[in-house]
Amino acid sequence: MAAVRASGRAAASPQLIRKPENLWASALRRLVRNRAAVIGMVIIAILFLTYIFADRIAIKPYDVQINADNNAVPEWLVKLFPMTRGYARVNNAYPLGADSLGRDLFSRLVYGTRVSLTVALVGPLIALLIGIAYGSISGFFGGRVDNIMMRLVDVMYAFPGILFIILLMAFFRSTFGGQQAAPGTLRAFLSALDAKVGGMLFIFIGIGMTAWEGMARLTRGQILSLREKEFVEAARSIGASNWRIMFRHLLPNAIGPLIVAETLNIPGYINTETFLSFIGLGVMAPTPSWGAMIAQGALSVRTYPHQVLFPGLALSITMFAFNFLGDGLRDALDPRMRGTS
Repeated sequence: MAAVRASGRAAASPQLIRKPENLWASALRRLVRNRAAVIGMVIIAILFLTYIFADRIAIKPYDVQINADNNAVPEWLVKLFPMTRGYARVNNAYPLGADSLGRDLFSRLVYGTRVSLTVALVGPLIALLIGIAYGSISGFFGGRVDNIMMRLVDVMYAFPGILFIILLMAFFRSTFGGQQAAPGTLRAFLSALDAKVGGMLFIFIGIGMTAWEGMARLTRGQILSLREKEFVEAARSIGASNWRIMFRHLLPNAIGPLIVAETLNIPGYINTETFLSFIGLGVMAPTPSWGAMIAQGALSVRTYPHQVLFPGLALSITMFAFNFLGDGLRDALDPRMRGTS
């Protein structure tokens, strides 16, 4: 009987051993339980579908001007905004009305999604590529290398970021944006490329030259806290090179907080592009941008408030969605929350 009970315990013991749970799977489950984060993900998914299928969703080309329909307003908007009565031309062919040049506001809002989401993708990508590489080298090697590299970041931080981007944009547009550049030169190539992407090339360059600073500092801090851990010493003891330790052992353990931080920075990139377009240094006409639409609508906000309201709502909803997702990712990847999964 004792032998039977011993064999039974031996047979049952593998079932009592609980396998360690994958941390990413646990984080995903906590993320899905966060209602605000789920709402943010749904909104972002809708925005990306709009980005992909903008040509099919838009009811008119975004750059077609019909002077006879300038400031046209559908009937439902006239009831919602009585101040437009007596000023606007009522035309139900425009579901959200038309701007002062007779362009469909709904179509321009749809295409404006492409500008904002492109910045939301390119900005973090540049920040992650440059900031992680820069901060990893600085934090891992330390000493004089760290001191020199971080002093450079401090110098760039000392200058106001948005003012620096405005100066960069003014420089790029005046230097490379001219139409009189000799064919075959760098100036002509960059000018043509900027025009081809609707004026977003120099926005990417301006954001890219400033977005990596915070990521470099955060990466340096993460690497400094991890480089003396036991698993790093174990990797050194078996002869792993510095680069292998950095990219195979340190960065995989530090990437979670970096992704969360950059997700929370996405609304800032969108806001920067909107502000640049608002002051006339962003995308080039007729490429639609929510910032440019707000700037144009602000000229007639008393009589046609919907021309400011709709792009403003689109901008606010987009920024809220990314903020909700970023907060959800931060909570899901927080080690202190693992016990509540």
